Amino acid sequence: MPTKRESVLDSAIEILGSRGLRALTHRAVDDDSGMPSGSTSNYFRTREALLCGVAERLEQRDYVDWEALSRIPAPTTVDQLVDGLALLVIHAVTVDRTRTLARYAMFLEAQTMPALQTSVQRGHERLTEWIASMLRTVAPGTTVAKLLVDYLDGVLLHQLTSPVPGFDPRTGLEKIVRALVS
Repeated sequence: MPTKRESVLDSAIEILGSRGLRALTHRAVDDDSGMPSGSTSNYFRTREALLCGVAERLEQRDYVDWEALSRIPAPTTVDQLVDGLALLVIHAVTVDRTRTLARYAMFLEAQTMPALQTSVQRGHERLTEWIASMLRTVAPGTTVAKLLVDYLDGVLLHQLTSPVPGFDPRTGLEKIVRALVS
């Protein structure tokens, strides 16, 4: 069961991902979380503190997801890697769409808030490390992982902003992965 602080942050993620950055206010988070007026402000005095908290919570929730995924054996073939990444991409733009949209809103806002930029960069580095660990048997090294993460960011962004009906990322992923590991 989430703590009150986590509930506040989960509500902030929901608002950010479903209604956008302008809708994210302390009052809106209080209302959405069912907390008394002023609760969000007690945890996060400023908008920047709230956004940094959101970045931290996104990272925590991602880590839980990644832990679940890491119980699956690391892919040993390009086909297994492509299949796993395709599932991850589809999950991010469907089931986890709101969280993914919240993350992209954070990316943009980080350009004007140094503390948030640090949080966002840390999350990006962790994602790259996670992908590198998945790639160990297929393509060791962080260079391939970094390029693959950048590609995934682009695929996700385009599918979120210009959805393609029947979207299947496998074809593009197979081409990019095979080119990167060859």
